[in-house]
Amino acid sequence: MNPCVLGVVLAMLSVGGVATVEAQEVSPLTRAEASGFTETTRHAEAEAFLHEVAARSPDITLTRFGYSMEGRALWLAIVGDAEGSPESVRQSGKTRVYIQGNIHAGEVEGKEAMLALLREIADGGHRNWLESMVLLVVPIYNADGNERIALTNRRFQHGPTGGMGQRPNAQGYDLNRDHMKLESPEARSLARMLADYDPHVLIDLHTTNGTHHGYHLTYAPPLHPNTPTPIVELLRERLLPSVTRAIKDSDDRDYYYYGNLPRQNASQQRGWYTFDHRPRFGNNYGGLRNRVAILSEAYAYLPFEERIVATRRFVEELLAYVHADGSEIRQIVADADAASIIGQQLAVRADFERSAERTEILLGEVATERHPFTGEPMLRRIDRQIPTRMYEYGTFAATETERVPSAYYVPPSLTGVIDRLDAHGVQTEQLGVPATREVEQFRIESSTAAEREFQQHHERTLTGMYELADATLPAGTRMVPVDQPLGRLVFTLLEPRSDDGLVTWNVLDEALDDADIYPIVRSVQ
Repeated sequence: MNPCVLGVVLAMLSVGGVATVEAQEVSPLTRAEASGFTETTRHAEAEAFLHEVAARSPDITLTRFGYSMEGRALWLAIVGDAEGSPESVRQSGKTRVYIQGNIHAGEVEGKEAMLALLREIADGGHRNWLESMVLLVVPIYNADGNERIALTNRRFQHGPTGGMGQRPNAQGYDLNRDHMKLESPEARSLARMLADYDPHVLIDLHTTNGTHHGYHLTYAPPLHPNTPTPIVELLRERLLPSVTRAIKDSDDRDYYYYGNLPRQNASQQRGWYTFDHRPRFGNNYGGLRNRVAILSEAYAYLPFEERIVATRRFVEELLAYVHADGSEIRQIVADADAASIIGQQLAVRADFERSAERTEILLGEVATERHPFTGEPMLRRIDRQIPTRMYEYGTFAATETERVPSAYYVPPSLTGVIDRLDAHGVQTEQLGVPATREVEQFRIESSTAAEREFQQHHERTLTGMYELADATLPAGTRMVPVDQPLGRLVFTLLEPRSDDGLVTWNVLDEALDDADIYPIVRSVQ
């Protein structure tokens, strides 16, 4: 890239509620900026961009936190800690914020917005943030998908007209369904990085393309009903409303909770429905790790440049809030890590919860345009909002629950289970000698696999009930205590009726073949 090229910086200056653009000399440029927002940045270009901004700023350190399936480096920019090691970052006393772009590599706004933000920080911007926060920024998480550029990816999305990457990774996996089963090198790299750097806040940047609504961006907190209540209250009662108001006041843009209307052939009642509660999704996974997790979804039918701006402004206001209230966030996270869930009844399955009252939802309209190179239709948001009152289905309630034990016992033969626990960063203890203990074992009444394949799996469901038994636990058994920071995750991974555990993802299929008893037992208390 030409380091002296005159670029357009998306410096949003609110003048009478109208966003203006300030032109100034910047370097390096993202491919989006250099192409007039007709193309998106490739992996090698992002790699060079990151090294250039890190080279000129003592506040930015780069590290490779893992690899994609095809061997591309997964780069992490550490902002606000000169050493950049996990130990140094954890000991900094600052609020640690992880920001991720491009898990779905056709949804490229987060990548472009975060590269530009890192350049601005390297040039001396946002100095106050670095006093209170360490930012952990991954502009491209799905590195292989990013390189599979096609003009036909993300049908109907309004640009970039020069094409964008694909949703899955090189294995064909949707990485935003891989947080529990950890079958991709990307997800394993991420889980290890989260264990090493232990961020308090997780921000995942996407683009939505469903219902035609009137919002510039929608968002979601963790949706699993087992998320610690103080985290949900912080997000729903203070953080997200505050950020929404700030953007409305400064930019006159409307942001709201993620939702869609039911499809015409769906059995659901009309309403504003969020997505799935299960922790295969990143923001829900973050919640079960006791972290303040936020999903961002820019509206796909805004032009590409406007989506970048909408995403950038959301991140800026989120960081402004975290900068101002970081001590509360750190305390909420620490309290959640220290709290015991043993003996509680937690959800193993859940379903949508309807709001008590109807809410005004801003629906919208789009105009059809033609892609300049393919002639296929693409949609552009019309600046018209249609306030419509309807029930919201934005939260979930348990439909089945189970008591949380103090520990699970995983036999050494279940190597796939032990591997997943280790990869998630779960604490376990290995029995050096055989032990006989009174335990609860799960007697299986039914075991069914879904007929339809999903993510190369036929998801399994068990039914049954616990009974008391005396069990001899062989040497090498892994005792998995629930009284640990990842206790909520442990419960969801190992409970046999869990709707997103290791049973679901066929990790135990061989052990369950013709079995009457679930092979993982648990403590009586």
